[in-house]
Amino acid sequence: MRVLVQRVGKAAVRVADETVGEIGPGLLLLVGVEASDTGEDLAWMVGKVTRLRILADEAGVMNRSVVEAGGEVLAVSQFTLFASCRKGNRPSWSRAAPGAVSQPMFEQFVTQLSQALGRMVPTGVFGADMQVALVNDGPVTLMLDSRNPE
Repeated sequence: MRVLVQRVGKAAVRVADETVGEIGPGLLLLVGVEASDTGEDLAWMVGKVTRLRILADEAGVMNRSVVEAGGEVLAVSQFTLFASCRKGNRPSWSRAAPGAVSQPMFEQFVTQLSQALGRMVPTGVFGADMQVALVNDGPVTLMLDSRNPE
């Protein structure tokens, strides 16, 4: 499982000219599921996202997690995080899980994240053509990979 984490001042996702998810200060998560991901990958990612100390404390230092800061989270499915650009110029998506696998895993991720945060996590619409708007704060952008936990 891969998640691109962006610290944001605000973010929103639109589908067919309708805003379907929107947050204020917090984290925008672009979430990719690999065909071989398991519940262990899911649990690791939820724990890592909720404990990352990348939000500012009173002194302006990145020292608070989204839980500690009371920040919001917006999660958007993003199969392109598993693109391979090794051969040629057209990306291959073969490592990305098919919708029948990735949609339930994404929904479980959102459910577990909501439970860990104690509030609902808005999302985009799985498989839809989405437009994501954000104000990146910092900018702070991190790539998390459950199979390569750096």
